[in-house]
Amino acid sequence: MQLLDSGLPIYSASLEPIDFGINEVIEGERSYPTMLKQIISCLNRSPSKYVFFAEHDVLYPKSHFAFTPPKDNIFYYNENCWRWEFGTAKAIRHDRMLSQSCLCVNREFALDHYLRRQKLIEEKGWGNIKSHEPSWARIMGYEPGQKKKKRGGFSDDDYETWSSEYPLVDIRHPGTFSRSKVSLKEFTHQPKWWEEIPADQIEGWDLKELFL
Repeated sequence: MQLLDSGLPIYSASLEPIDFGINEVIEGERSYPTMLKQIISCLNRSPSKYVFFAEHDVLYPKSHFAFTPPKDNIFYYNENCWRWEFGTAKAIRHDRMLSQSCLCVNREFALDHYLRRQKLIEEKGWGNIKSHEPSWARIMGYEPGQKKKKRGGFSDDDYETWSSEYPLVDIRHPGTFSRSKVSLKEFTHQPKWWEEIPADQIEGWDLKELFL
């Protein structure tokens, strides 16, 4: 489903003007610090109590947007998601596959979190570091709530999961910020469970019709 079909108000942030939702152009190069600016821009401008995070390379079923967070101080991740490397014949999922693109959360709670996260990386000077991913950033993690401070995480915020009727499809390609991780050999620490299916068997989606 295209995001426009969700019927929800859309606030977008991009490096160049796009005709999609209510758009704001963010100055900067493609990087995690710039992505934080984009997230904060959308959270600041949205009037909604709850927000869904969305990315251009993820397919979202209508059932994903039927969820309402039961608590205002929890990050909620839709765990019904398959990861597909574009053009290949298989899709995978595993126990730790909870991505920011699957997130639904109270807007004000999320805004406070991302402002504090932005302040920290500015203090650490990531904008002046040439590395795509400083070691301390990798240790800290990127998905809110999934790593507590005692393990090197950014905060002690909590997260929970839900599962939509039909799955999301996370499309991996050379331009993604994070590694594709579509095979077990890409993991330093192996997932507890791992599942593979033919990509054309993802429920609710016909990838051949969409992309071929």
